[in-house]
Amino acid sequence: MQVAAPQLAAQLQRGLRSLYTLHGDDPLLVQEAADAIRAAARAQGHTERTVHTVAGAHFDWSGVLASGASLSLFADRQLIEVRIPSGKPGKDGSQALQQLAESADGNDSTLLLVLLPRLDMATQKSAWFAALDAHGVTVKIDPVDRKALPAWIAQRLQAQGQRVVAGDEGQRTLQFFADRVEGNLLAAHQEIQKLALLHPPGELGFAQVEAAVLNVARYDAFKLAESVLGGQVHRVQRMLDGLRAEGETPVLVHYALAEDIRTLNRVRAAMDDGRPLPVALRESRVWGVREKLMERLLPLLPPATLARWLDDAHVVDGIAKGLKSPGWPADPWLALHQLAMKVAQGCALR
Repeated sequence: MQVAAPQLAAQLQRGLRSLYTLHGDDPLLVQEAADAIRAAARAQGHTERTVHTVAGAHFDWSGVLASGASLSLFADRQLIEVRIPSGKPGKDGSQALQQLAESADGNDSTLLLVLLPRLDMATQKSAWFAALDAHGVTVKIDPVDRKALPAWIAQRLQAQGQRVVAGDEGQRTLQFFADRVEGNLLAAHQEIQKLALLHPPGELGFAQVEAAVLNVARYDAFKLAESVLGGQVHRVQRMLDGLRAEGETPVLVHYALAEDIRTLNRVRAAMDDGRPLPVALRESRVWGVREKLMERLLPLLPPATLARWLDDAHVVDGIAKGLKSPGWPADPWLALHQLAMKVAQGCALR
């Protein structure tokens, strides 16, 4: 049974199930969801906890199966956690998870909690994941995207009795806060808690937040590419500076940006051959945020513009690998900046 992460607390109040599966990459959100399940389990008498971390292809699953089959000697009920950091349990693990999922039905003495990273669609269709979903509660924990981050911060502040001032100043404060902590929810949580230590409950002004909140933002090269397609020029500048400061390689940043440019050209060519846009996007394996951005852009971007961007991406690829090109900066980061700004500004005008 699929349950959205924000609805987990309500589901736990309705009644504790014997199997929960969490999958997502954000450490803070996964930890909070797991803590909520553990607290509910303790309240129901699951006082003994066993943790198994699946490390490598040769992990011995017999201990996990034995834990699930045995009653605790020291408590009426137990909690068994199975952590699979790779998201790949292997052949033996697949069989073991299916067996554990089936044995969870009607088992009041043992609660099984399976922790997984973000899974692709192919893995979610595997036999072992389908068994976990069929016999328990599955919670997909999505990251908080940049647009939703100010509201997320405001909600967390409210939970500790604080709020930004009303009106434009408050919105500016939340946007500033979000810029400082983007891509790093764990640090964002810590910065919010710090405000509770520094200031009493009530309103927070911009100056108070500016003085207290550190710049702990972490950026992702593929999120940069999405910002470029979205025409978010100022954010692109900030992300490029952040990626460079974090020591990211220009080659990876270029790959993320160039891959979207190649995809735009590929889908455009398919459309010119008579493919409907939704079909062309599916054939190029484009979905989610990128799908929405490209659906908006492709009918508006002239093929000649896409071709020029593709030529520029080839040039910057050479610069990132040590080659020089007339009219382009020799520094890979400056060349990436020039390419990203050209594409972002072109997308912003559409």
